[in-house]
Amino acid sequence: MNTPSKLTPEGKKKKKKSNKKKKKKTLDEHQATPLVVAPTKPLPDQRFPGGEIVEYATKVDNLSRTTAEEIRHLSIVNNMDDKFLNDYRKAAEVHRQVRQYVQTIAKPGVSMSQLAEEIENGVRTLTNHQGLETGDALKAGMGFPTGLCLNNVAAHWTPNPGGKEVILQYDDVLKVDFGVHVNGRIVDSAFTVASNPAYDNLLAAVKAATNTGLKEAGIDARMDHISEAIQEVMESYEVELNRKIVPVKAIRNITGHNILRYKIHGDKQVPFVKTQTNQHMEEGDVFAIETFGSTGKAYARDDVGVYGYGRNEHASAAGLHHASAKSLLRKIDENFGTLVFSRRYLERLGVKSYLLGMRSLMSSGIVESYGPLVDVPGSYVAQFEHVSVTHELKTVQYVDAVFDIDRSAPTELQGSDFSRGRLLSMQGLLAIRTRLSKEWFLFLASTVIRKHLDRHRYIDVTAVRYPMLQESIYKK
Repeated sequence: MNTPSKLTPEGKKKKKKSNKKKKKKTLDEHQATPLVVAPTKPLPDQRFPGGEIVEYATKVDNLSRTTAEEIRHLSIVNNMDDKFLNDYRKAAEVHRQVRQYVQTIAKPGVSMSQLAEEIENGVRTLTNHQGLETGDALKAGMGFPTGLCLNNVAAHWTPNPGGKEVILQYDDVLKVDFGVHVNGRIVDSAFTVASNPAYDNLLAAVKAATNTGLKEAGIDARMDHISEAIQEVMESYEVELNRKIVPVKAIRNITGHNILRYKIHGDKQVPFVKTQTNQHMEEGDVFAIETFGSTGKAYARDDVGVYGYGRNEHASAAGLHHASAKSLLRKIDENFGTLVFSRRYLERLGVKSYLLGMRSLMSSGIVESYGPLVDVPGSYVAQFEHVSVTHELKTVQYVDAVFDIDRSAPTELQGSDFSRGRLLSMQGLLAIRTRLSKEWFLFLASTVIRKHLDRHRYIDVTAVRYPMLQESIYKK
């Protein structure tokens, strides 16, 4: 039988007191008494759970301990998720396959228009985005117009519609520079082709300098240190031209650079001549490590012509009056955004009679134009470039041969990702150890360990720490 609840003077029901006894806190279910169980045993993969994150209590901006710099850094690191890395890996693989194909056809007699068309068609095919529908080119495709620069032209030359056809000759030095993007993640890489062996030392100097920059790159690496190392390597080379010994010089006013999303040039620079700067690399940075070596004055100046155009995202279109300029700007925003594009890209979309509108956009500061950069006539310039992504305690580099062990690798590994240095980690080495002789395993393990001990680049900090462990690892 239910007994009626007692009423208080205010007419409210009085709550009954609970007679339940509170449970006493006990030890963790995995722990014993006395304490003998190590905390790592019950945890899968020995990964400890995170603690509670508490924001700083103060709301006064000038007293806040979470600075804008910390917030900026955290936003960059948090952005480096699996999708970020997968986009870059896809763009890098597309670039690798296209440039390998281009190296087979970049021979004397080929025209620059044909080369540009082959490169751009290859990129659009492999990314599966032809860029003809509105907005499709923003999903994936060309990161910027194909650069095909001959001899003293250092950078920023591309064939334009209606221009004079240029044919590659035996004595030419050709720089091929193109970019691939996937969801705005741009991979920028370049190489130099020369059929005449007289230029071999010039190419070797610039390639060695670029590889030096890649090896020096990493979290907290200082630009002044990287630039000094690059210049020292490049300018240790000489080349014999017309029976004269000519030193290879690093071009002073072109630099490597960081890459932002949908923007090929960020706000950080990697010079390749000794310089004084406080800039350094940070976790989450994406850098285009590129070097230019010249037999001339080693100073690039602007030349006539137009390489491409880029949208200034900070410029307002409020002052535009010409209908042609407004229509052209809408086409640019819908198909390129802040990606650099060329005249060929506009005409491919069916845009016609755009020069007047483009002139209006340029005079308003909404669009910027880029022209060729050249050294003195009669000189020769070479270029090599690759992308470096700084992540955690390692640098992921999308290059063909950082360690150049492909020539001497075992037959079963020649041409593989491992021999190109992409899987040069202890984890990758252990995965294929059954395919290697003991001697090859120990040699490659030594390479990994040396790179690990050299400022912890290339491999995870949980990998092997001392050379004496090589033997025991192989036995496992």
